[in-house]
Formats: sequence, C-alpha cells, structure tokens
Amino acid sequence: MHPVLFKIPLLGGLTIFTYGALVAFGFLMGIIYITRETRRVGEDTGKALDLLFWTIVAAIIGSRVYYVLVNEPGTIWGDPVSFFKIWKGGLVFQGGGIGAFIVGIWYIKKHKLPVWKYLDIFAPAVPLGHFFGRIGCFMSGCCHGRAASAASWWTVTFPADPSSFAPAGIPMFPTQLMEAFGELIIFFALFLFRKHKTFNGQLMAIYMMTYPVLRFIVEFFRDSSNRVLIFDSFSVAQLVSVVMVVFGVWIWVRNSRKERIA
Repeated sequence: MHPVLFKIPLLGGLTIFTYGALVAFGFLMGIIYITRETRRVGEDTGKALDLLFWTIVAAIIGSRVYYVLVNEPGTIWGDPVSFFKIWKGGLVFQGGGIGAFIVGIWYIKKHKLPVWKYLDIFAPAVPLGHFFGRIGCFMSGCCHGRAASAASWWTVTFPADPSSFAPAGIPMFPTQLMEAFGELIIFFALFLFRKHKTFNGQLMAIYMMTYPVLRFIVEFFRDSSNRVLIFDSFSVAQLVSVVMVVFGVWIWVRNSRKERIA
C-alpha cells in the first residue's frame, strides 16, 4: 500500500497520489493501444484520438455523476463545489462507462464512422486501463473488501496511513486485486481474439458479457460501506451489471446477423 507516490516542494507542497498516477498511466496505455489498433485495421488515427479525448472527458464526468447520485445525492445541494473534488475519491467505473459509451456513439454518428468497428477498436483498451485503475485503488485502500473471518494468504491487511481509505489492521478480501487481475484476463482474451472475430461489434459484446460477471461476483466481497444495496441483498452495481450483460447479448445476436465480416 502506497497512497502517496511522491511530493513536490512547490507552492507549499504538491502531493502526487498513486491512484491518480496509475489512472493516468491507464489512460496512456489505452491511447497507445488504440493508436496501434486503429492503424492495424486501416481507420483514421486522428479521428480515433479525437473520439478517445471526448470519451475520457465523458468517462470522468459520468463516473462522478454516478457516484454522487448513488452514494451522496444530498451533498450536491448543500455543497455543489464538492462535485468537482475528485481528488478526494468518488469515481465509479460503471458510470464512466455509461458516459463514455453515450458520448462515443454520438461522436461516431456525427462523423459518420463505422460504429461497431470503432467499438471493437476501443473494447480491449477499456479493461487494460481499468486494470491500472484498480491497482491504484489497492494502493490507496479505496473500494476495499469486507473483513474476512481470519488472516490468510488470500487476504490483505492494510497498515495505518492517514492517506488511506481502508481501515487498518483488519484482514480483508483483496477486492481491488480480484477485479484488477480479472480485467487483465479479459484484456488478453480480447487482444488474442481480435484477429479472429467474425462480425463487427463482437469484441464489445464479449466485453459487455464478461466484465459485468466479474463485477457481479466481486461485489459480494466488497465492504458494505462501498456498496449501495437494493432489496437488501444486491448492490446497484450488480443491477447495472445485469443490464450490461443483457445489452451484450443483444449486440451479439443482432450483429452476428447484420455485421458479419466477409
């Protein structure tokens, strides 16, 4: 665990947090992957990078809106400025995904680009970037798991640190690492399969049917303070995961007939 990466002695001290640095590195890896993949499939790299810029902006806004609406709906009225304090935490990946998807479709349609082909270009970059983001979560102690019955090789105990979001000295399920390595597996699966797809939209469909399953399972091991429950059993994130799977199945069924590659 290492919440603070380093400090710069400027303007009274500028703190660089590990979470932010790893999220930025995840975006960078996504940019590199998308640039190379766009060239490989013969599409416009400039358009792809413009699309990436707007989806990143939408992802940040969407992840913050999702968090505030689900976790702190009252605070935005009492302290509107708090919405912009993202350095204090409060970003939800699923909200970012929804925001990025909506803006991405808008951009693709506006510029008359092949929708499903571009979604397939971007699909593997999502779990790749998300992997680094979850490692950042682990380093800062956010999105931590619930307490385990006893310490073991598969539990994690965070030390006391004023910059940590996790309680100290309690053996917990390493939910950040569980999701991170699941994301890495999804990335490699999509990366290896991308040259063998039979229809456009197939990579996005696979992602939409695999990541939500991972998130649905990991949610059962997350601490209750990190979950907003519905029906006293399932979290909002799990409900969103079910919707994502249904959408992924729809993409597969529709595009396997209408978007086949000759």
